[in-house]
Amino acid sequence: MDKDTTQVNQGKDLNAITIEKIAERYGLYTFIGLALYFIIMRLVGLAHIVELRMLNFFILAYGIYLGITAFKKKNPDSFTYLKGLGAGFLTSAIACILFGLFMFIYVQFIDVAFMVSIQENEAMGRYLNPYITSVVVALEGIASGMILTFIIVNYAEPKNAV
Repeated sequence: MDKDTTQVNQGKDLNAITIEKIAERYGLYTFIGLALYFIIMRLVGLAHIVELRMLNFFILAYGIYLGITAFKKKNPDSFTYLKGLGAGFLTSAIACILFGLFMFIYVQFIDVAFMVSIQENEAMGRYLNPYITSVVVALEGIASGMILTFIIVNYAEPKNAV
């Protein structure tokens, strides 16, 4: 096989970095950022301040931005609006699902008192348990990530819609 045949297989560039690989990397980085921020807030005793949780939104936005722009940089010729959405959605989903799992482990095994505090201080707290709490955290993050992706991908200047 010559070089052109090995580079392109049925119209696909084998050197192209896939959305999944980019999303895995930046989803993991974003999860680490969210987890570190949570741990720091718990250690300094500020986790109960609801307004500080808004910084999670910015951490998630930055991770999505990095994922979309990394995909665009690695695949400039094939970067489209839909692929940008895919990169952002998947980055967000990976980060938020990992963070939901982290929260489950944290409130179930590491700091049970934190779960009790949530149950005592939240309006719907008596209905919460570690399972529901972690699913809500993950779904809330994914929903935020979808909104952020729609905003961020428009600034990434995709080639076209498809």
